[in-house]
Amino acid sequence: MGANSVSSSEPETLYIQHFNEESRPLAFYLQKMGGYAAAKKAFAMTPDSIIEEVKKANLRGRGGAGFPTGMKWSFIPKQSPKPKYLVCNADESEPGTFKDRDIMRYTPHVLIEGMIIGAYAFGANNGYIYIRGEYVREAKLLNEAIDEAYKAGYLGKNILGSGFNFDLTVHRGAGAYICGEETGLLNSLEGKRGEPRVKPPFPAISGAFGGPTAVNNVETLAAVPHIINRGGEWFSKLGKIEKSGGTRLFCVSGHVKKPGLYEFNAGSVTLRELIYDHCHGILGDKKLKAVIPGGSSAPVLTADEIDVVLDIEPLMKIGSMLGSCGIMVVSEDTCVVQLLARITKFYAHESCGQCTPCREGCKWMEDVIERIEHGHGREQDLALLLDIADNINGKTLCALGDAAAGPVMSFVKKFRADFEAHIRGGKCPNA
Repeated sequence: MGANSVSSSEPETLYIQHFNEESRPLAFYLQKMGGYAAAKKAFAMTPDSIIEEVKKANLRGRGGAGFPTGMKWSFIPKQSPKPKYLVCNADESEPGTFKDRDIMRYTPHVLIEGMIIGAYAFGANNGYIYIRGEYVREAKLLNEAIDEAYKAGYLGKNILGSGFNFDLTVHRGAGAYICGEETGLLNSLEGKRGEPRVKPPFPAISGAFGGPTAVNNVETLAAVPHIINRGGEWFSKLGKIEKSGGTRLFCVSGHVKKPGLYEFNAGSVTLRELIYDHCHGILGDKKLKAVIPGGSSAPVLTADEIDVVLDIEPLMKIGSMLGSCGIMVVSEDTCVVQLLARITKFYAHESCGQCTPCREGCKWMEDVIERIEHGHGREQDLALLLDIADNINGKTLCALGDAAAGPVMSFVKKFRADFEAHIRGGKCPNA
């Protein structure tokens, strides 16, 4: 696990310093981390002032979209004839991403406390943590932590004598990527087929069980107690880019000497610094070929594009995205055609099939790339791939279509010579 090392006079580690086996029980959270002090402080504040503090913090959603959290909470109507809900998206199904898993594994109470504060801020009395089916251990640990919180009076009725009631339930998914999309998640939570909904209405108006609902990522909610304890202005100043506050967790995998989970003040580190200064460079001292910076759905970057600050706007400016901060590093001897074939196969398999461009296009792209990979590619296949991807991109109900099209377009454009070599030679040049 990497240490925080940032170009700041006061670097912060909000999460990693607590990631150890001892930090799970409630006793540790109370004694060593000042647990539930933020909830006590929040109950002495008005709900509107909590939302304003979160807005001031510049806390952007950590699940991939980067939407301002305080603004999302403010969209929930103050008066509603239907119950309101707070749902934690713990599906974490984006390949290359594992940050939320460690928060749930090592500091589950910080997530619970963040949910209590968020629910109080907009008046939700029921919350759900929707966790991916493969996270068996993490679901068990969350349930144990929730039981502890109920016994200690941090969940249930009249929490800490505040008069506020909040019940929390862990709901396990069945391993579908599409249920990471917030409305697909809500359908699954309700026992329906996991597929995205038509929007509007948005979840803030009609979400879980038809009630106003906020859906937030694990890391997002885990930041809330820090904001309430130390103030939105403090949290905002941790970020080195105007719109992004706090710290961010980066999941680094692939061909680096020191893969793992790293924490940095938002906007304080470049991709090159992360790979070479903190992850100690490429395995075997080989050359870098490519980096996928935000989970498998993020458009790929070449070795010449890594002098970019790891934050939302800088990556958008060069045609990629920060996404879920799942950074996958690719060395020089990797076949990018084979890599893209695996990525595209994943999205073709995970498409819910609701939208025709995604359902038909993802499978079509998979077939074409497999044809190239296995030595049967044609010169016109590259133009065909770009055409199919263009007919998917931006034309589906949810972002899965974009997630499948983005890698295809970026790989084919940036590594065209590799694809052409496959087609001309009838096999992988690295074979």
